[in-house]
Amino acid sequence: MTSQPSELFDFGPFRLDVRNATLEQDGRPLALAPKAFSVLLHLVRHAGVLVTREAFLDAVWPGAYVGDAALKVCIRDIRKTLGDTPQIPAYIQTVHRRGYRFIGTVTSAVRPSATAAPIDDNTEDMSPPVTRYARSGDVSIAYQVLGNGPIDLVFVMGWVSHLDYFWREPSFERFLRRLASFTRLILFDKRGTGLSDRVSDMPTLEQRMDDVRAVLEAVGSTRAALLGVSEGGPLCTLFATTYPSRTSALVMIGTYARRLWAPDYPWAQRRTEQSAFLEEIRQHWGGAVGLEVRAPSRASDPVFRQWWATYLRMGASPGAALTLTQMNAEIDVRHVLPAVRVPTLVLHRTEDRCFSVEEGRYIASQIPGATFAELPGADHLPFVGDQDALLDEVERFLGQATSDVDDGRVLATLMHVVVGSSSEVESAPFEAHMRRDIQRFRGRVMSGDVHALTAAFDGPARAIRCASALAAVASQFGCEVRVGLHTGECATTGAQLTGPALDVARALAETSTAGEVLVSRTVKDLVAGSGLTFSDRGVRSLGAREERWRVFAVPIPSRLPSNAIQRPSGDQAG
Repeated sequence: MTSQPSELFDFGPFRLDVRNATLEQDGRPLALAPKAFSVLLHLVRHAGVLVTREAFLDAVWPGAYVGDAALKVCIRDIRKTLGDTPQIPAYIQTVHRRGYRFIGTVTSAVRPSATAAPIDDNTEDMSPPVTRYARSGDVSIAYQVLGNGPIDLVFVMGWVSHLDYFWREPSFERFLRRLASFTRLILFDKRGTGLSDRVSDMPTLEQRMDDVRAVLEAVGSTRAALLGVSEGGPLCTLFATTYPSRTSALVMIGTYARRLWAPDYPWAQRRTEQSAFLEEIRQHWGGAVGLEVRAPSRASDPVFRQWWATYLRMGASPGAALTLTQMNAEIDVRHVLPAVRVPTLVLHRTEDRCFSVEEGRYIASQIPGATFAELPGADHLPFVGDQDALLDEVERFLGQATSDVDDGRVLATLMHVVVGSSSEVESAPFEAHMRRDIQRFRGRVMSGDVHALTAAFDGPARAIRCASALAAVASQFGCEVRVGLHTGECATTGAQLTGPALDVARALAETSTAGEVLVSRTVKDLVAGSGLTFSDRGVRSLGAREERWRVFAVPIPSRLPSNAIQRPSGDQAG
């Protein structure tokens, strides 16, 4: 009969030998009752994860009724044996009224081979969660769900992702399981990366917002907290401001508001630095690209380097990685930050080599009521380094700061169209066409007649494409248009939107020339990756407040598809 290899767990001076059911300290055996040994084993096997009373009962006392006292006695005996105290724990942390967590570092674990008989301690299934797919338009988005906590939490990884390879790195798995210990954790791969559909063009932020909504609907979540890492931060910010009623809280780790240097944002990388990184992707994709910056504490670990290289290769092709990196470089959500109205936590490590801690401080200073926590460390990847310090902050924040408050303010892109024609007879068919086109681009008409019309969109790229299509086709109805677009915070009154953002959109339309579509700098900054181009029209004073805005013109297509004009039938024309 083949002997089973021992399963060993080392933490501090202690070694837990599963096969022999022994606990040693510096090689010296320690006495521990069988039930207490089983409780300790369950804790160590789930290091970093909150283990509830119910989980202990299922694992250690399956099918038997025992009171809380039995578990408390075991915990007391374990602490006494380890020299631990509940006041200043080194190994076992009490989470009041919820359970216990092993907080010691497990430095080695030799697990049984595949042929060894399993240890019957009734532990939960630790295999990766099942991957499922949600439909977002014509694209399939891969997602996973684990945990059953009271809060839904959407985890948005930065740069590229791959759901299956999250679970191939123990530190990443531990990070995710800890999140799932106090939430229902929702993971997904952004379109174009990982297990989600590959796409010909990299997605815009608003398309990725669509993907988040599609996943939330697939899992039956009406409201969730968002956790964005790195490039996931801007996406989560935009979602929280556009859909505040669906966002309970916002957490951002090691993120940024703008990717490239500007005089009023001096912490970001210069164009030359970005060009050098793009060249690194071209020359070395397939290897551990960017690891020295993102995880300096693990950069010399050959096993981790191999995992990172494989993770990147599986997450994106070389071309997709280049396009995605270039798209990220154009992101600028600075104007959106003051519109965040949900409880917000910004976490940043002091020596983060990817994004300066000044960027985290800036973001927190711009979001009303945001909490900023600066933690020691140089690793950008949150699951590398002292992940527990980050996770403790997230757990504490989500447990206290989630709110059901909705003050009726949303972020929207507003389009104002001024229509000129020789007669209202010509304008009426064009007005009907405008209303249909606005609906086709997922906008909604706020007010309007044959002379002017105002509409709202939940994404700036859709609004721009709608405005361009209207400007291109207006002459075929005997009309001319002047169009203005601005993205800003609006107050909701019933189905109507009001506020200074509407004044800016109107002012842009009124200052444009015939056939011209003008957009504010905010609109331009939010359509990174859309492929849209702009012409700088300088700085203008706009709206009732006479605020100074840099203005851009959108090129109007000279030809439209044959189905772009949907002329109304006779009974619709009136």
